[in-house]
Amino acid sequence: QVQLVESGGGLVQAGGSLRLSCAASGRTFSSYAMGWFRQAPGKEREFVAAISWIGGNTYYADSVKGRFTISRDKAKNTLYLQMNSLKPEDTAVYYCGATRPYYSGAYVYTRDYDYWGQGTPVTVSS
Repeated sequence: QVQLVESGGGLVQAGGSLRLSCAASGRTFSSYAMGWFRQAPGKEREFVAAISWIGGNTYYADSVKGRFTISRDKAKNTLYLQMNSLKPEDTAVYYCGATRPYYSGAYVYTRDYDYWGQGTPVTVSS
């Protein structure tokens, strides 16, 4: 069982930066692939970024590539999303997710993830 708690969201002007954190419980954090998704009002939850459980391979949506960076600190059981050059269209509630242990898949679909946090809101003003 994994529990996820996001933090770091807030209000920022366009062009600014935020760093989201996702603290995970459990002793086997390193065996889970992790991802960030977002959901804007009236829209479905969409993939943002993911990191594999082994090798640290990273994956990004085209809309955030070059602006966002996903990383994880296994010693702190924490996942991060560094967001730079933010745009108004990045406004959404951001969720972190964890797959089942040792899962290797596409990572870009919500069905790939078994655990979710409660979300942290990000608002980018123009």
